[in-house]
Amino acid sequence: MSVELSIVMPCLNEAETIAICIEKAQQYLKDNNIQGEIVIGDNGSIDGSQNIAKKLGARVIDVEEKGYGSASQGAIDAALGTYIITADTDDSHDLLNLDPFVEKLREGYDLVMGNRFKGQRHENSMPFLHRYVGNPILTFIGNLFFKTNIGDFHCGLRGFTKEAYNEMNLNTTGMEFASEIVVKASMLNMKITEVPTTVFPAGRTRKAHLRTFPDGWRHLRFLLLYSPKWLFLFPGLIFMIVGFSSVFNLVFNASSDANLKWLTLSSGLFLIGFQFALFYALTKIYATNHGLIPKAKNYDQLFNYFTLERGLLFGFILTLIGIGFSVYELFQNQSLEQSVIVIVPASIGIVLGVQIMLFSFFFSILGLTDSK
Repeated sequence: MSVELSIVMPCLNEAETIAICIEKAQQYLKDNNIQGEIVIGDNGSIDGSQNIAKKLGARVIDVEEKGYGSASQGAIDAALGTYIITADTDDSHDLLNLDPFVEKLREGYDLVMGNRFKGQRHENSMPFLHRYVGNPILTFIGNLFFKTNIGDFHCGLRGFTKEAYNEMNLNTTGMEFASEIVVKASMLNMKITEVPTTVFPAGRTRKAHLRTFPDGWRHLRFLLLYSPKWLFLFPGLIFMIVGFSSVFNLVFNASSDANLKWLTLSSGLFLIGFQFALFYALTKIYATNHGLIPKAKNYDQLFNYFTLERGLLFGFILTLIGIGFSVYELFQNQSLEQSVIVIVPASIGIVLGVQIMLFSFFFSILGLTDSK
């Protein structure tokens, strides 16, 4: 018979709790008459976890590359089920109550997230910083950046279809793997929902693998890198608007040395913002070409509208105008204040023109890479 559900659990030295996790998963499959399997992604355990799992009838996949994401992906790749449910091997997840996940998957959802904040609460089930600081902040950022409506971005108990997993093309190896699943599902416009689930205090006595601040930073870094709009474009646009507005105002109100000093600083802010915007474009193209983010519908048309020749022409004209105003001002017998009012905007034009020409070359190189 075909396997409907694979319950996947990454493992690294979980001899204390792996048996109870497997037994609970098997009990759930038996009680609900589901054709399923238990797959353990072992990440190099040295405490006999593998033997315990094998004796209980679980499939054990040895994963050499270290990391939560690596161990999870190794097991998921080997899973035979139409549906996948992932869980931790520390006996903190409610493996006897997977019906809400299975029901939503059968309804046609691609990703079903567990929400620990909506389930029954147990004392000491989550560290204080995780429950009230880290998870809420990272979940808020994830929802803001990727337009999701998930209440718990990092619950390890989640379900998805094997087809959706293959389409996600996941790449991360560490704890940020939990975020990547949600992000990729959102970017691919998959059907996502969440269900309440109960989290229990971990059954092991040793220290958890999760490191609060390093792993929290890995999650935040991932969210930023996969959202170049928030990392580069939006800050760049803000810098450009503030810088341009300030330059425009100071050019017509340069009545003192103090205003002239602010004029140069405002010009620098505008140019920095423009550099942010260019970097956003290049990052977006690079990430798309290498399969890190899905290709937008109008992506291919972008290279038809913005060509090397058009970019070079526009940049050259802008540079020429800036040089023309600069040369003209050098031959005028005007005060320093009056000269600066012309020279600074002219310099901005020169810098922008050169940046656009260089960007056009790099943009075209990336386009050639994409067309192969």
